[in-house]
Amino acid sequence: MSPAHLNPAVTIAMAMIGSFSWSLVLPYIIAQMLGAMVASIILYLMFYPHYAETKNPADILGTFSTGPALRQTGPNLISEIVGTAVLTTGILAFGQYAITQTSGVSPLLVGAIITAIGLSLGATTGYSLNPARDLGPRIMHAILPIKGKGDSDWSYAWIPVLGPIIGGSLGALLFNIVIKFASK
Repeated sequence: MSPAHLNPAVTIAMAMIGSFSWSLVLPYIIAQMLGAMVASIILYLMFYPHYAETKNPADILGTFSTGPALRQTGPNLISEIVGTAVLTTGILAFGQYAITQTSGVSPLLVGAIITAIGLSLGATTGYSLNPARDLGPRIMHAILPIKGKGDSDWSYAWIPVLGPIIGGSLGALLFNIVIKFASK
């Protein structure tokens, strides 16, 4: 069984701390992106009748990707960094306990972390926390034929990609430092 990474930021973070092979990072990211793109096609089919009735292009884009409540590059980037650092730290912390490794409760705990991040930190950017979750669907938004969809907001697209990668890596590195310090 794989480590079930659905998020390139987590995959890269785990490779950075030696918990995942660098040789698997690119194949995982490709699979993660393709998974997000296929999911976007499914959602496109589900929402198709709604798109025909939707007059606001931002509402259509919002079904594919995240967007900030207030467009401010620095705070938006920090929001994604902090949220993903919390996510990665939580995932690593849960991995320290035998019950999460053997009971199958880990996916529920990760889901709870993501929900908590969304409720507490997500309002500023829509909390991508996952480059594939934003970039794959944004690419599909650009490709799919949707009447009145507007542009795919490429000027913002780098924030939900780079922010989670930085945040995930910082969270994993910080966690490793704390664990090493605590074990001395």
